[in-house]
Amino acid sequence: MANNQYLSVSALTAYLKRKFDADPYLAQVYVTGEISNMGRRRGRHLYFSIKDPNGNAVISAAMFSYEKRLKFKPEEGMKINAIGRVQLYEPNGSYSIILEQMSPDGVGELFLAYEQLKKKLKQEGLFDLPKQAIPRFPKKIAVITSPTGAVIEDIARTVQRRYPSAQVVLFPAKVQGAGAAENVTAQILRIDAMAEYDTLIVGRGGGSIEDLWAFNDETLARTIANANLPIISSVGHETDTTLADFVADRRAATPTAAAEIATPLTKQQIQERIYELKIRQINILRRHLAEKEQRIQRIKQHVIFQQPDRLYTGYNQRVDNLSQAIVRAMNQRVTYAQQAVTTMLNRERQLRQQLLKPSQERLHLASAKLDLVSPLKTLSRGYAIVSDQEKIIKSIDDLHVDEDVQVRLADGYAKTTIKLTEKEEIDGNTNI
Repeated sequence: MANNQYLSVSALTAYLKRKFDADPYLAQVYVTGEISNMGRRRGRHLYFSIKDPNGNAVISAAMFSYEKRLKFKPEEGMKINAIGRVQLYEPNGSYSIILEQMSPDGVGELFLAYEQLKKKLKQEGLFDLPKQAIPRFPKKIAVITSPTGAVIEDIARTVQRRYPSAQVVLFPAKVQGAGAAENVTAQILRIDAMAEYDTLIVGRGGGSIEDLWAFNDETLARTIANANLPIISSVGHETDTTLADFVADRRAATPTAAAEIATPLTKQQIQERIYELKIRQINILRRHLAEKEQRIQRIKQHVIFQQPDRLYTGYNQRVDNLSQAIVRAMNQRVTYAQQAVTTMLNRERQLRQQLLKPSQERLHLASAKLDLVSPLKTLSRGYAIVSDQEKIIKSIDDLHVDEDVQVRLADGYAKTTIKLTEKEEIDGNTNI
Protein backbone atom coordinates (compact mmCIF):
# COMPACT_ATOMS: atom_id res chain seq x y z
CA MET A 1 0.00 0.00 0.00
CA ALA A 2 1.32 3.42 -0.99
CA ASN A 3 2.16 5.98 1.65
CA ASN A 4 -0.20 8.49 0.09
CA GLN A 5 -3.10 6.33 1.23
CA TYR A 6 -2.33 7.10 4.92
CA LEU A 7 -3.94 10.11 6.60
CA SER A 8 -2.26 12.23 9.20
CA VAL A 9 -3.92 12.67 12.57
CA SER A 10 -4.58 16.33 11.77
CA ALA A 11 -6.16 15.42 8.42
CA LEU A 12 -8.39 12.78 10.01
CA THR A 13 -9.39 15.15 12.82
CA ALA A 14 -10.14 17.93 10.30
CA TYR A 15 -12.29 15.52 8.30
CA LEU A 16 -14.26 14.47 11.34
CA LYS A 17 -14.74 18.12 12.35
CA ARG A 18 -16.21 18.91 8.94
CA LYS A 19 -18.54 15.93 9.35
CA PHE A 20 -19.61 17.20 12.74
CA ASP A 21 -20.17 20.72 11.46
CA ALA A 22 -22.09 19.56 8.40
CA ASP A 23 -24.34 17.09 10.23
CA PRO A 24 -27.75 18.79 10.71
CA TYR A 25 -28.57 16.49 13.62
CA LEU A 26 -25.57 17.78 15.56
CA ALA A 27 -26.22 21.45 14.85
CA GLN A 28 -28.91 21.58 17.53
CA VAL A 29 -29.34 18.82 20.07
CA TYR A 30 -31.51 18.57 23.16
CA VAL A 31 -29.77 16.89 26.12
CA THR A 32 -30.92 16.10 29.63
CA GLY A 33 -28.66 14.91 32.44
CA GLU A 34 -26.85 15.83 35.66
CA ILE A 35 -24.15 18.48 36.07
CA SER A 36 -20.88 16.91 37.12
CA ASN A 37 -17.34 18.16 37.68
CA MET A 38 -18.64 21.68 38.27
CA GLY A 39 -16.20 24.39 39.21
CA ARG A 40 -14.09 24.95 36.13
CA ARG A 41 -14.93 28.57 35.48
CA ARG A 42 -12.65 30.58 33.24
CA GLY A 43 -13.60 34.20 33.39
CA ARG A 44 -17.03 34.60 31.84
CA HIS A 45 -17.12 31.01 30.54
CA LEU A 46 -18.32 27.85 32.25
CA TYR A 47 -16.93 24.35 31.69
CA PHE A 48 -18.38 21.18 33.20
CA SER A 49 -19.71 17.73 32.31
CA ILE A 50 -23.19 16.36 31.73
CA LYS A 51 -23.67 12.76 32.76
CA ASP A 52 -26.42 10.27 32.23
CA PRO A 53 -27.94 9.49 35.67
CA ASN A 54 -29.02 6.04 34.46
CA GLY A 55 -25.73 5.07 32.83
CA ASN A 56 -22.04 5.84 32.59
CA ALA A 57 -22.10 8.18 29.60
CA VAL A 58 -20.50 11.59 30.15
CA ILE A 59 -20.08 14.47 27.71
CA SER A 60 -18.08 17.62 28.20
CA ALA A 61 -20.05 20.85 28.03
CA ALA A 62 -19.25 24.52 27.81
CA MET A 63 -21.31 27.69 27.93
CA PHE A 64 -19.76 30.99 26.94
CA SER A 65 -20.84 34.19 28.70
CA TYR A 66 -23.03 32.03 30.90
CA GLU A 67 -23.86 34.79 33.41
CA LYS A 68 -25.75 36.68 30.70
CA ARG A 69 -27.58 33.58 29.50
CA LEU A 70 -28.61 32.07 32.85
CA LYS A 71 -30.85 33.40 35.61
CA PHE A 72 -29.85 30.64 38.01
CA LYS A 73 -26.53 29.36 39.36
CA PRO A 74 -25.60 25.89 38.12
CA GLU A 75 -24.62 23.54 40.95
CA GLU A 76 -23.04 20.11 41.22
CA GLY A 77 -25.54 17.27 40.78
CA MET A 78 -28.27 19.52 39.40
CA LYS A 79 -30.36 17.88 36.71
CA ILE A 80 -30.70 20.11 33.67
CA ASN A 81 -32.27 20.33 30.23
CA ALA A 82 -29.84 21.86 27.72
CA ILE A 83 -29.83 22.87 24.04
CA GLY A 84 -26.64 23.25 22.07
CA ARG A 85 -24.47 22.07 19.20
CA VAL A 86 -21.89 19.33 19.17
CA GLN A 87 -18.42 20.23 17.97
CA LEU A 88 -15.08 18.51 17.75
CA TYR A 89 -11.96 20.15 19.17
CA GLU A 90 -9.18 19.54 16.62
CA PRO A 91 -6.04 19.80 18.86
CA ASN A 92 -6.94 16.71 20.94
CA GLY A 93 -9.76 15.17 18.92
CA SER A 94 -12.29 15.47 21.77
CA TYR A 95 -15.86 16.48 21.26
CA SER A 96 -18.15 18.51 23.46
CA ILE A 97 -21.49 20.24 23.43
CA ILE A 98 -21.56 24.02 23.25
CA LEU A 99 -24.70 25.08 25.11
CA GLU A 100 -26.93 27.89 23.96
CA GLN A 101 -29.68 27.36 26.54
CA MET A 102 -29.90 25.55 29.89
CA SER A 103 -32.64 25.20 32.50
CA PRO A 104 -32.80 23.25 35.79
CA ASP A 105 -34.80 20.05 35.92
CA GLY A 106 -34.50 18.83 39.51
CA VAL A 107 -31.51 17.60 41.47
CA GLY A 108 -29.43 14.54 40.61
CA GLU A 109 -29.72 11.32 42.59
CA LEU A 110 -26.23 11.44 44.15
CA PHE A 111 -26.42 15.09 45.07
CA LEU A 112 -29.87 14.62 46.60
CA ALA A 113 -28.57 11.70 48.67
CA TYR A 114 -25.62 13.83 49.77
CA GLU A 115 -27.89 16.66 50.91
CA GLN A 116 -30.20 14.31 52.77
CA LEU A 117 -27.36 12.61 54.65
CA LYS A 118 -25.76 15.97 55.36
CA LYS A 119 -29.00 17.25 56.88
CA LYS A 120 -29.36 14.10 59.00
CA LEU A 121 -25.84 14.28 60.45
CA LYS A 122 -26.14 18.00 61.08
CA GLN A 123 -29.38 17.52 63.04
CA GLU A 124 -27.61 14.87 65.15
CA GLY A 125 -24.95 17.45 66.02
CA LEU A 126 -22.14 15.46 64.40
CA PHE A 127 -20.80 18.59 62.70
CA ASP A 128 -20.85 20.57 65.96
CA LEU A 129 -18.73 18.19 68.06
CA PRO A 130 -15.70 19.85 69.72
CA LYS A 131 -12.77 19.92 67.32
CA GLN A 132 -9.43 18.58 68.52
CA ALA A 133 -6.39 20.82 68.39
CA ILE A 134 -3.61 19.94 65.98
CA PRO A 135 -0.37 19.15 67.92
CA ARG A 136 2.22 21.89 67.52
CA PHE A 137 5.19 19.52 67.59
CA PRO A 138 4.19 16.30 65.77
CA LYS A 139 6.48 13.28 65.76
CA LYS A 140 4.53 10.95 63.46
CA ILE A 141 1.94 11.94 60.85
CA ALA A 142 -0.23 9.26 59.27
CA VAL A 143 -1.57 9.75 55.73
CA ILE A 144 -4.41 7.75 54.16
CA THR A 145 -4.48 8.15 50.39
CA SER A 146 -3.72 6.37 47.15
CA PRO A 147 -0.08 5.21 46.98
CA THR A 148 0.15 6.13 43.29
CA GLY A 149 -1.24 9.67 43.40
CA ALA A 150 0.51 12.98 43.89
CA VAL A 151 -1.13 13.55 47.29
CA ILE A 152 1.43 11.64 49.35
CA GLU A 153 4.31 13.24 47.44
CA ASP A 154 3.00 16.76 48.08
CA ILE A 155 2.44 16.03 51.77
CA ALA A 156 5.84 14.37 52.31
CA ARG A 157 7.66 17.14 50.46
CA THR A 158 5.89 19.90 52.42
CA VAL A 159 6.48 18.22 55.81
CA GLN A 160 10.14 17.66 54.98
CA ARG A 161 10.50 21.33 54.09
CA ARG A 162 8.61 22.72 57.09
CA TYR A 163 9.28 20.24 59.91
CA PRO A 164 11.85 17.60 58.89
CA SER A 165 11.88 15.89 62.28
CA ALA A 166 8.31 14.65 61.75
CA GLN A 167 7.87 11.20 60.21
CA VAL A 168 5.25 10.78 57.47
CA VAL A 169 3.79 7.27 57.25
CA LEU A 170 1.59 6.24 54.30
CA PHE A 171 -1.37 3.94 54.84
CA PRO A 172 -2.45 3.11 51.28
CA ALA A 173 -6.14 2.97 50.59
CA LYS A 174 -8.56 2.88 47.72
CA VAL A 175 -10.02 6.38 47.44
CA GLN A 176 -12.47 5.96 44.57
CA GLY A 177 -15.04 3.46 43.46
CA ALA A 178 -16.60 0.44 45.12
CA GLY A 179 -15.12 -0.48 48.49
CA ALA A 180 -13.22 2.80 48.86
CA ALA A 181 -15.24 4.04 51.85
CA GLU A 182 -14.82 0.74 53.67
CA ASN A 183 -11.08 0.69 52.95
CA VAL A 184 -10.54 4.23 54.25
CA THR A 185 -12.70 3.52 57.35
CA ALA A 186 -10.68 0.40 58.16
CA GLN A 187 -7.41 2.31 57.91
CA ILE A 188 -8.68 5.08 60.21
CA LEU A 189 -9.71 2.52 62.83
CA ARG A 190 -6.35 0.80 62.52
CA ILE A 191 -4.34 4.00 62.95
CA ASP A 192 -6.53 5.21 65.82
CA ALA A 193 -6.03 1.91 67.67
CA MET A 194 -2.24 2.21 67.40
CA ALA A 195 -2.26 5.38 69.52
CA GLU A 196 1.20 6.34 68.27
CA TYR A 197 0.42 9.02 65.70
CA ASP A 198 -0.06 12.71 66.44
CA THR A 199 -2.13 13.64 63.38
CA LEU A 200 -3.94 11.85 60.55
CA ILE A 201 -4.44 13.27 57.05
CA VAL A 202 -7.13 11.74 54.83
CA GLY A 203 -6.79 12.96 51.26
CA ARG A 204 -7.20 12.52 47.56
CA GLY A 205 -7.21 14.72 44.47
CA GLY A 206 -10.15 16.48 42.87
CA GLY A 207 -12.84 14.99 40.72
CA SER A 208 -16.55 14.79 40.11
CA ILE A 209 -19.10 13.98 42.78
CA GLU A 210 -18.92 10.37 41.63
CA ASP A 211 -15.16 10.31 42.12
CA LEU A 212 -15.44 11.78 45.64
CA TRP A 213 -18.54 9.83 46.66
CA ALA A 214 -16.63 7.46 48.95
CA PHE A 215 -15.99 10.40 51.31
CA ASN A 216 -19.74 11.02 51.66
CA ASP A 217 -20.24 7.62 53.27
CA GLU A 218 -22.12 7.76 56.60
CA THR A 219 -19.97 5.13 58.34
CA LEU A 220 -16.79 6.90 57.28
CA ALA A 221 -18.13 10.24 58.52
CA ARG A 222 -19.01 8.79 61.94
CA THR A 223 -15.61 7.10 62.19
CA ILE A 224 -13.81 10.39 61.53
CA ALA A 225 -16.00 12.23 64.05
CA ASN A 226 -15.38 9.64 66.80
CA ALA A 227 -11.64 9.21 66.27
CA ASN A 228 -9.33 9.91 69.20
CA LEU A 229 -6.58 11.54 67.20
CA PRO A 230 -7.07 14.80 65.23
CA ILE A 231 -7.93 14.28 61.56
CA ILE A 232 -7.33 16.68 58.67
CA SER A 233 -9.53 16.20 55.61
CA SER A 234 -8.01 17.07 52.23
CA VAL A 235 -10.49 15.68 49.73
CA GLY A 236 -10.89 17.22 46.29
CA HIS A 237 -10.20 20.83 45.44
CA GLU A 238 -11.24 23.97 47.27
CA THR A 239 -14.68 24.00 45.63
CA ASP A 240 -15.34 20.35 46.50
CA THR A 241 -17.00 19.65 49.85
CA THR A 242 -17.66 16.19 51.28
CA LEU A 243 -19.13 15.00 54.57
CA ALA A 244 -15.60 14.08 55.64
CA ASP A 245 -14.76 17.79 55.54
CA PHE A 246 -17.60 18.65 57.93
CA VAL A 247 -16.72 16.07 60.60
CA ALA A 248 -12.94 16.35 60.43
CA ASP A 249 -11.08 18.50 62.96
CA ARG A 250 -9.64 20.62 60.14
CA ARG A 251 -10.26 20.90 56.42
CA ALA A 252 -7.55 21.64 53.87
CA ALA A 253 -8.12 22.75 50.29
CA THR A 254 -5.01 20.95 48.99
CA PRO A 255 -2.58 18.26 50.18
CA THR A 256 0.05 20.96 50.63
CA ALA A 257 -2.33 22.93 52.84
CA ALA A 258 -3.03 19.76 54.85
CA ALA A 259 0.69 19.25 55.44
CA GLU A 260 1.02 22.87 56.53
CA ILE A 261 -1.86 22.46 59.00
CA ALA A 262 -0.27 19.26 60.35
CA THR A 263 2.97 21.18 60.98
CA PRO A 264 1.77 24.45 62.55
CA LEU A 265 5.32 25.56 63.28
CA THR A 266 8.21 25.34 60.85
CA LYS A 267 11.74 24.42 61.82
CA GLN A 268 12.82 28.01 61.22
CA GLN A 269 10.01 29.38 63.38
CA ILE A 270 10.97 27.03 66.22
CA GLN A 271 14.63 28.04 65.94
CA GLU A 272 13.68 31.71 65.95
CA ARG A 273 11.39 31.15 68.93
CA ILE A 274 14.14 29.32 70.83
CA TYR A 275 16.58 32.14 70.10
CA GLU A 276 13.99 34.69 71.21
CA LEU A 277 13.36 32.80 74.46
CA LYS A 278 17.10 32.49 75.00
CA ILE A 279 17.57 36.26 74.65
CA ARG A 280 14.59 36.88 76.92
CA GLN A 281 15.99 34.45 79.51
CA ILE A 282 19.36 36.19 79.45
CA ASN A 283 17.73 39.60 79.86
CA ILE A 284 15.60 38.33 82.75
CA LEU A 285 18.66 36.86 84.48
CA ARG A 286 20.63 40.05 83.97
CA ARG A 287 17.78 42.13 85.33
CA HIS A 288 17.35 39.74 88.25
CA LEU A 289 21.07 39.87 89.08
CA ALA A 290 21.06 43.67 88.84
CA GLU A 291 18.13 43.87 91.23
CA LYS A 292 19.85 41.50 93.68
CA GLU A 293 23.06 43.51 93.48
CA GLN A 294 21.18 46.73 94.19
CA ARG A 295 19.46 45.07 97.13
CA ILE A 296 22.80 43.89 98.51
CA GLN A 297 24.20 47.39 98.20
CA ARG A 298 21.19 48.82 100.04
CA ILE A 299 21.59 46.23 102.79
CA LYS A 300 25.31 46.96 103.14
CA GLN A 301 24.53 50.65 103.53
CA HIS A 302 21.93 50.02 106.22
CA VAL A 303 22.53 51.77 109.52
CA ILE A 304 22.71 48.43 111.37
CA PHE A 305 25.80 47.43 109.41
CA GLN A 306 27.27 50.90 109.75
CA GLN A 307 26.61 51.06 113.53
CA PRO A 308 26.10 47.51 114.82
CA ASP A 309 25.89 48.64 118.46
CA ARG A 310 22.57 50.28 117.73
CA LEU A 311 21.21 46.78 117.33
CA TYR A 312 21.41 46.27 121.11
CA THR A 313 20.36 49.74 122.26
CA GLY A 314 16.71 48.88 122.42
CA TYR A 315 17.37 45.63 124.26
CA ASN A 316 19.58 47.38 126.80
CA GLN A 317 16.93 49.98 127.47
CA ARG A 318 14.35 47.26 127.86
CA VAL A 319 16.52 45.37 130.35
CA ASP A 320 17.03 48.56 132.37
CA ASN A 321 13.33 49.29 132.38
CA LEU A 322 12.51 45.76 133.47
CA SER A 323 15.12 45.91 136.25
CA GLN A 324 13.71 49.17 137.54
CA ALA A 325 10.22 47.76 137.37
CA ILE A 326 11.27 44.72 139.39
CA VAL A 327 12.87 46.91 142.05
CA ARG A 328 9.82 49.11 142.25
CA ALA A 329 7.59 46.07 142.51
CA MET A 330 9.68 44.58 145.31
CA ASN A 331 9.76 47.85 147.21
CA GLN A 332 6.06 48.23 146.77
CA ARG A 333 5.41 44.75 148.11
CA VAL A 334 7.63 45.42 151.13
CA THR A 335 5.85 48.71 151.79
CA TYR A 336 2.47 47.01 151.58
CA ALA A 337 3.68 44.34 153.98
CA GLN A 338 4.94 46.87 156.45
CA GLN A 339 1.71 48.79 156.31
CA ALA A 340 -0.21 45.58 156.88
CA VAL A 341 1.87 44.66 159.90
CA THR A 342 1.46 48.13 161.37
CA THR A 343 -2.27 48.03 160.81
CA MET A 344 -2.55 44.62 162.41
CA LEU A 345 -0.50 45.73 165.43
CA ASN A 346 -2.63 48.81 165.90
CA ARG A 347 -5.77 46.75 165.67
CA GLU A 348 -4.35 44.22 168.05
CA ARG A 349 -3.47 46.96 170.52
CA GLN A 350 -6.92 48.45 170.31
CA LEU A 351 -8.59 45.08 170.75
CA ARG A 352 -6.31 44.24 173.64
CA GLN A 353 -7.15 47.45 175.38
CA GLN A 354 -10.84 46.89 174.86
CA LEU A 355 -10.87 43.23 175.79
CA LEU A 356 -8.38 43.35 178.66
CA LYS A 357 -9.48 46.56 180.31
CA PRO A 358 -11.91 44.81 182.71
CA SER A 359 -9.17 42.38 183.65
CA GLN A 360 -6.33 44.88 183.66
CA GLU A 361 -5.60 44.42 187.27
CA ARG A 362 -5.50 40.69 186.93
CA LEU A 363 -3.38 41.14 183.87
CA HIS A 364 -0.89 43.29 185.70
CA LEU A 365 -0.77 40.74 188.43
CA ALA A 366 -0.36 37.93 186.00
CA SER A 367 2.12 39.98 184.08
CA ALA A 368 4.19 40.47 187.12
CA LYS A 369 4.17 36.75 187.69
CA LEU A 370 4.92 36.00 184.10
CA ASP A 371 7.52 38.69 183.83
CA LEU A 372 9.99 36.29 185.26
CA VAL A 373 9.56 33.94 182.29
CA SER A 374 8.50 36.57 179.72
CA PRO A 375 10.27 36.55 176.38
CA LEU A 376 10.74 40.29 176.77
CA LYS A 377 12.87 39.66 179.74
CA THR A 378 14.80 37.21 177.67
CA LEU A 379 15.22 39.86 175.00
CA SER A 380 16.55 42.26 177.56
CA ARG A 381 19.29 39.78 178.29
CA GLY A 382 20.56 40.06 174.71
CA TYR A 383 18.25 37.66 172.83
CA ALA A 384 16.20 38.52 169.76
CA ILE A 385 13.21 37.18 167.80
CA VAL A 386 13.62 36.80 164.04
CA SER A 387 10.59 36.81 161.74
CA ASP A 388 9.80 37.27 158.08
CA GLN A 389 6.68 38.83 156.65
CA GLU A 390 4.52 35.82 157.50
CA LYS A 391 5.89 33.94 160.53
CA ILE A 392 8.54 33.78 163.29
CA ILE A 393 11.70 31.99 162.27
CA LYS A 394 12.22 29.01 164.51
CA SER A 395 14.83 27.09 162.55
CA ILE A 396 17.84 27.89 160.41
CA ASP A 397 16.08 25.89 157.67
CA ASP A 398 13.46 28.68 157.42
CA LEU A 399 16.09 31.23 156.47
CA HIS A 400 17.50 31.84 153.00
CA VAL A 401 20.44 33.89 151.85
CA ASP A 402 19.54 37.44 150.71
CA GLU A 403 16.17 37.14 152.45
CA ASP A 404 14.88 40.21 154.28
CA VAL A 405 13.91 39.43 157.93
CA GLN A 406 12.78 41.39 160.98
CA VAL A 407 14.73 41.17 164.25
CA ARG A 408 12.94 42.06 167.42
CA LEU A 409 15.06 43.22 170.31
CA ALA A 410 14.16 44.24 173.81
CA ASP A 411 13.70 47.84 172.88
CA GLY A 412 12.63 47.74 169.29
CA TYR A 413 12.76 46.20 165.82
CA ALA A 414 15.41 45.94 163.17
CA LYS A 415 15.37 44.73 159.51
CA THR A 416 18.27 42.86 158.10
CA THR A 417 19.25 40.69 155.12
CA ILE A 418 20.57 37.17 155.57
CA LYS A 419 24.07 36.87 154.14
CA LEU A 420 25.02 33.44 155.47
CA THR A 421 23.29 30.48 157.10
CA GLU A 422 25.05 27.70 158.99
CA LYS A 423 23.33 24.95 160.85
CA GLU A 424 24.73 23.53 164.07
CA GLU A 425 23.75 20.48 166.01
CA ILE A 426 22.92 21.31 169.64
CA ASP A 427 22.72 18.60 172.22
CA GLY A 428 20.44 19.00 175.20
CA ASN A 429 17.96 21.72 175.98
CA THR A 430 18.72 25.39 176.13
CA ASN A 431 16.79 27.55 178.57
CA ILE A 432 16.12 31.15 177.78
